Amino acid sequence: MTDHHVGRLSRLDTCLLSDALAAEAIPGTLSGLVPVAAGRSFAGRASTVDLGPAGPATAGARHLGTAALDAAVPGTVIVVAHHGVAGVAGWGGILSRGAVRAGVAGIVVDGAVRDVDEIRELGLAVHAAAVTPRSARGTVVERGWNRPVDVQGVTVTPGDLVRADGSGVVVVPASMAGRVLDTAERLAEREAAMAAAVQDGIAMSQVMGAAYERAIQAQFHTATKGPDDHDST
Repeated sequence: MTDHHVGRLSRLDTCLLSDALAAEAIPGTLSGLVPVAAGRSFAGRASTVDLGPAGPATAGARHLGTAALDAAVPGTVIVVAHHGVAGVAGWGGILSRGAVRAGVAGIVVDGAVRDVDEIRELGLAVHAAAVTPRSARGTVVERGWNRPVDVQGVTVTPGDLVRADGSGVVVVPASMAGRVLDTAERLAEREAAMAAAVQDGIAMSQVMGAAYERAIQAQFHTATKGPDDHDST
């Protein structure tokens, strides 16, 4: 079955979506997560993994990410809440092979990943905060999956919309998808008009002037806010 909202999401870049989220006062823009492999954009629904420090009580825990991969459907985006850890990898090559097999759209890791050359050969799109050769074995465990996780102060819930491209990553809450996408599409139309004005030779001071800023603010204030847009389909 076609996911209408994912289709709309994939036609918008993260900058437009970030502007739309800001216009609606919804947190969802993640910073510093850049492509580390297969530098292509992707969009999909979130499946979440939460990582944390290993301890005596976590001995023998399942390998991180495996439950999410076993449950993944084509188009899933796996979001790993690694909480900014840069010295230990929260994702690697064997997991990436499983992701490719499952048809996962992309991986987002708020922390470090490893086996980057292998991941590039696989063609899997991965956004992360850092890379390291150091394994998580013995130091990091999976605390849970398929539950709300905190990523840079943004709550990511399974089923939320995730968009990643060269500028970074944004998360759109499923419950607010229609509202945010409507706003982003209106902003896209305005940007297209501005780009056409530049091509037509209109002075940049006019294209990017105060009148434009007022128009943008007016666009924000007229964004649709009806309850019918608060859906998750």
